[in-house]
Formats: sequence, C-alpha cells, structure tokens
Amino acid sequence: MRRFLIFTLLITTAACSIRKTAVRSMATALSGAADEFAKDEDPELIKGALPFSLKLMETVLREDPKNTEILVSLCKGFSQYAYGFVLQDAEEIEDKDRVAAQAGKARAVKLFLRGRNYGLRYLEQKRPTFSADLKADPKKAVQSLTKADVDVVFWTAVGWAGAISVSKDMFMLPQLTQIEALINRALELDETYDKGALHGFLMTYEMARPFAPVDRAAALAKTHYERALALSNGKLAGLHVAYAESAMVALKNRAEFDRLLNLALKIDPNEAPENRVINLIFQRRAKFLQSRANRLFPAPRP
Repeated sequence: MRRFLIFTLLITTAACSIRKTAVRSMATALSGAADEFAKDEDPELIKGALPFSLKLMETVLREDPKNTEILVSLCKGFSQYAYGFVLQDAEEIEDKDRVAAQAGKARAVKLFLRGRNYGLRYLEQKRPTFSADLKADPKKAVQSLTKADVDVVFWTAVGWAGAISVSKDMFMLPQLTQIEALINRALELDETYDKGALHGFLMTYEMARPFAPVDRAAALAKTHYERALALSNGKLAGLHVAYAESAMVALKNRAEFDRLLNLALKIDPNEAPENRVINLIFQRRAKFLQSRANRLFPAPRP
C-alpha cells in the first residue's frame, strides 16, 4: 500500500511538472506570435485572429498567473487591438450609425483599460504596492522602474491614455499625472525605445494636454516628431498620420496636414516587414482622415 501511495504521488508530481512546462512553452510561443502578426500583409486577417489569441493567452495566464511574458503580451495586445481595429471601425461608421459608433468606442475604452491593468499587474510582480504608490506619489514611484520595464511601461501608458482620450471622462483626468510619470521615466531610461515610440507618444500627448497653449504644445510636439522620425528612419507611417491629426488640425494648417498624410501613404509597407501591419493600419487611417479633411478644416464663412 505504501509503495502504491508513493508511486501515485510521483505520477501526480510528474504530471503537474509536465503541465507547467507545457503551459510555459505555450506562453512563450504565444508571446512570440506578435512578431509574426506584425509582419502579416493582411490587417483584416490579424483583426480576426487577435481576439482568439488574446483569450487563449488569458487562459494560459490563469494556469500560470505570474508569467511575465504573457502579461506583457496582453498589455500590448489589448491596446493594439483597441486602437488599430475597434476604435478605427467605430470612427469610420460614426456618420452612418452614431449608436453603433458609440458602442464601439465604449468597447475600445474597456479594452484599453484591460491592457493597462495587465501592465500594472506585471509591474506589481516585483513591486506589490506599485499601483498604490503611483497614485500617491507618481514621480517617486516610477524611480523603482528599470530599463527592463520600459516596454511594458510604454504600453501601460498607451492603454491608460487611450481610455482617457476616447472616454473623455473628466473624473479620469487626475490620472494623467501617473501617465506622465510613467512615460517620462521610460524616456529617461531608454529614449530610443522601439524606434522612437516614446517620442511618438509624447508628440500626440503634448497636443492633447489640457489647457496647454496651442503654440507651445505644437513646438514640443514638433521636437518629438522630428526625434521619432530620426529614430525610425522615416519608415513609420503612424508618425506622419499622428502628427497631422494632432498638431496640424490644431494649428489649422491644411497644407501641411495634406503633405504629411501623403508622406504616410507613400511609405512602402514591404520595406520594413517587421512593421508591415502597423503601417497598413495607419495608411488606412490616413485615407480616413483625407476623407474628412473638409470637416477638419472647414472653409471660413463669408
């Protein structure tokens, strides 16, 4: 009997070990899938595949709740899906179906926050009180972050800022100090991160900062745009699109708006395969903005 119990215990232990190994192998494979998604030439295919991939990663995370690879992938994935597909779809149908558009935007907000929450969960792995500390004293709390955290810090900020921007929830505005602290710390740690992604974020953020004088905000945005352009070698359509949409609309500069969108559309997505999908998504955005240019720049009344 004793031998049987020992044998059963050994089998159970081995099974648990095999299961953990399998889960971690799957987690690694899923987290690496993002690179393949980014290279695809069909954004609609990725749009259909992402929800299943994200839900599968959440299932794996329940089995291995401290898996940092999955937490980072979920933080990125939900924000990318929210902006690249859900929000864009909602904005494109707004003129035809306002109710459906509002529902789409509300869904995008939830997805942005879902991504943010996974990012904060990652940051709390080594710093259990990080979220509370960030709320209490943002500048002090972020000093514990290191260069290894920059990737997840960036996407946490993207999700957080996206939710505030789309929801236009005034009660969330005080949280901007936490987002600023995260991004500024990431910039201190690695300002070249992901071909200038931090500068790209700040380019848009400066134009959206509440109560900021337009001229001053535009000057700061231009500095970030030019730095991001240099770091990306001019191969990211999103930089031109975001700068046109945020700064040129605010400055009422139609000519520069048109020039920037045309620059975005001239980029060959195949020149940088690792950015193919994101470039195609932003080129779609550029065409959408072109279709709305007369609304964004209304002719002066006689």
